[in-house]
Amino acid sequence: MAPLLLGHRGSPRVHPENTLASFQAALDAGLDGVELDVRRLADGTLVIHHDEALQGGRALPGLKRAELPAAVPTLDDALAWAADTGAYVNVELKYEAARPDDRVGRTLDAVRAHGLTRRVILSSFNPLLLRAARELAPDIERGLLIHRTYRLGLMKAVPLDAVPLAMRLVDAAALHPHHTLVDAALMAQARRGGWRVNTWTVNEVADVQRLVALGADALIGDLPRSLLTAR
Repeated sequence: MAPLLLGHRGSPRVHPENTLASFQAALDAGLDGVELDVRRLADGTLVIHHDEALQGGRALPGLKRAELPAAVPTLDDALAWAADTGAYVNVELKYEAARPDDRVGRTLDAVRAHGLTRRVILSSFNPLLLRAARELAPDIERGLLIHRTYRLGLMKAVPLDAVPLAMRLVDAAALHPHHTLVDAALMAQARRGGWRVNTWTVNEVADVQRLVALGADALIGDLPRSLLTAR
């Protein structure tokens, strides 16, 4: 089966990332959907933006919706677009502190309100956010993001791999590793654990072909043309 193909923040080489125009460009190019990032403003508005601050340096947690550039969509804007187009969406929750805040529950409520429970996977590098999501909406899938290996017990002869522990803690449906971490051993571990493997940021055709051969379930990248070679 061909992997799911998602635009990383849309199609960022064509339009500014994490904008509705960028999302639509990814879909128009033939991808199945997009990956996007959710942050919270001072007034509680949930918006789509990767970095904690705007290009000019203003930090998002200190801003209100009226102070944002018009191109920055709200979460509701993005989910309404997905509902209209049929796009699959990987919603990544960003965070400024380790403990969950109201963005977890409110993001899940928005997903349900737009009828996207089966077309969204909620992802984060923070297991505590995913654990909170599991308690609030167990029916919406979760994916654990990792960018390196995680080992416990550095003084032991055989350090314990922390990833399966975290996956069980949050009851994740998928592991979301950086593409350089994906090899036959990781894929075998995922199959034993019953996890899908959704990998990022895959921009080179050679990496697409390698990951397809390994059986990756979803590829997330900046370049639709490269991703489409998976088919």
